[in-house]
Amino acid sequence: MTLIAEEGATSDAARSKEARRVVLSGYLGSTIEFYDFILYATASSVVFGPVFFNDLSPTVALIASYATFATGYVSRPLGGILFGHFGDRVGRKKMLILSMVIMGMVSFLIGLVPAIPTWGAVMLVVLRAIQGIAIGGEWGGSALMALEHVKGRHRGFASSFANAGGPTGALLGTVALSLAASLPEEQFLSWGWRIPFLFSAVLLVVGLFVRKRVSESPLFEEAMRVQDEQRTEREPIPLLAILRRPRNLLLAGLVVTAGFVIQALFSTFGVNYAVSHGISESAGLQAFAISQFFAIFAILGAASLSDRLGRRKVIFAGLVGMIALTYPVFLLMGSGNTVLVIVGFLLALSLCQSLTFGPMAAFVSEQFGTRSRYTGASLGYQIGSLLGAGFTPVIVASLAAAAGGSVTYVMLFLVAMCLLSLAALHFVEETKDNDLSRQN
Repeated sequence: MTLIAEEGATSDAARSKEARRVVLSGYLGSTIEFYDFILYATASSVVFGPVFFNDLSPTVALIASYATFATGYVSRPLGGILFGHFGDRVGRKKMLILSMVIMGMVSFLIGLVPAIPTWGAVMLVVLRAIQGIAIGGEWGGSALMALEHVKGRHRGFASSFANAGGPTGALLGTVALSLAASLPEEQFLSWGWRIPFLFSAVLLVVGLFVRKRVSESPLFEEAMRVQDEQRTEREPIPLLAILRRPRNLLLAGLVVTAGFVIQALFSTFGVNYAVSHGISESAGLQAFAISQFFAIFAILGAASLSDRLGRRKVIFAGLVGMIALTYPVFLLMGSGNTVLVIVGFLLALSLCQSLTFGPMAAFVSEQFGTRSRYTGASLGYQIGSLLGAGFTPVIVASLAAAAGGSVTYVMLFLVAMCLLSLAALHFVEETKDNDLSRQN
């Protein structure tokens, strides 16, 4: 009896240690991937317009730069489908390693793109599209590995580390770019902006070292064992299995859309808006970076709260909060005062967006069975990112330009997207107690 108890305790300790390693791996992986992805978003606000579109007026150059940014979001659903398919067929871990390698290599190459107005822009679009495919596969795998290793009542908190990697990566990327922006403008636009992209190679080595040491998801391995024992006919393609019952996919995507709108609007247009109203470029980037630092902990706290109260209530609070705070936030952002701009970023990103992002990983993943969970979670998440973030910078920049610089239509757009997500949330059932071991 003693021996059995000791073996059980050892087994529990080993599982707990492995779960912590998986969570850390997901966090570091998402940090690196979002460092690369958000670095591009920030650079599209302050660098790519004057470097690659310098033959256009400043407003048109900014919109063109945001258009290259949108390319990454257009290709993200494709990444979710591709990596999700093979992640549901051959394993989560292999796809996570592949997505990280692609993301790191592409970011390094962006740092080498020559400053040629036409061909440089074409290269940016191609590399950004590949970036989108890689990030499309990263998030779903990171969230599922944590979710399926932990499984219990803390699974929302564990899986949220995949989302907490987002602001961590954004923080690192923004700090790196703001340090480069402290150079004289001519040097910054000539070569300084490239350094943060080239640094991706270092982060890639660190991430691969950690990620290769984790084990495959136990729920995935069990699903494959059951499938092999019970197989009587060819298993349906995971994507087709999801599309046969698309309700969960579409509703999950719409629920998370507003969170991406908030993220994309303030990480691109918000920075540019604050700078154009009196603060320095470096101060604008630093204000955004401060909000991302606090968002790391806010996302984890919101996820932990969702393990107790439910995913829907926490997401609801974030959406309603953003609607209520939209006008005050834009007043703060346009104040020309760095401290007030920081407060604006904190309210929008560290509070409201974090409440929507904290439960997101668990909420989306819990909609699907194990055999198609990678595909379903990745595609649902990427649908939300495409609808919410892909074209938001272009839309809001165009709305502001059409209104002569006024942000009234921008605010109405933000409120409308939050209402859309609230409407979808109304039709979704609570998922925190769903059985993850179900196969379909």
